[in-house]
Amino acid sequence: MTAPTPFPDSAGTLLLPGPAGLLEVSVDLPDPAEARRGIALICHPHPPEGGTMHNKVVTMARRAFTELGLASVRFNFRGVGQSEGGYDNGRGEVLDLMAVANWVRQARPDDDFWLAGFSFGAWVALLGARQLPVRQVISIAPPVGMRDFSGVLPPSCPWLVIQGENDEVVEPGPVFAWLAKQDPAPTVVRMPETGHFFHRRLLDLRGAIKNGVRRNLPPLRA
Repeated sequence: MTAPTPFPDSAGTLLLPGPAGLLEVSVDLPDPAEARRGIALICHPHPPEGGTMHNKVVTMARRAFTELGLASVRFNFRGVGQSEGGYDNGRGEVLDLMAVANWVRQARPDDDFWLAGFSFGAWVALLGARQLPVRQVISIAPPVGMRDFSGVLPPSCPWLVIQGENDEVVEPGPVFAWLAKQDPAPTVVRMPETGHFFHRRLLDLRGAIKNGVRRNLPPLRA
């Protein structure tokens, strides 16, 4: 049996075994003096529409997490970048998420596990959260009305949702209506004059993430 891939001690990319082949994974680390006992895993938007782990919203979320002292893990879903396989309309992408999450949890078993996603990735992350011991969920522009949310249950951990009020891809009204029905209720940040990709509002997004999760941060690693 092949030994599991250790968690890297420096930032960079690696390939991990996944259910449809290798998965391309990127790891970013915080300043060692500010490092906390936590890791945030981030899911990217819709692959057929060009979504990758290098999406600006995803990388800004990564920046917010590392500035908070968390290690950050991004990965490309099957068929994207160097990840093998092909798009599977969400079913296989949830399995990809589970593979990367299981690696993170095995490599850093004592760290708090956080899960984040943007758009399609927010939907995948919420589906995966049902099966993982997540301590914080962050959903950015969850695609309510565009994806099947009938199987999505509100996470039992703290849950932050950030939604632009001028989103031209995900209609904000159904998102807010769906969120209002959730129990336990999430913390919802409504960003005025903000579209789907947070153009000219990326720094505001970073601030919304940091302010929204600060009370739930794990202890310092030192």
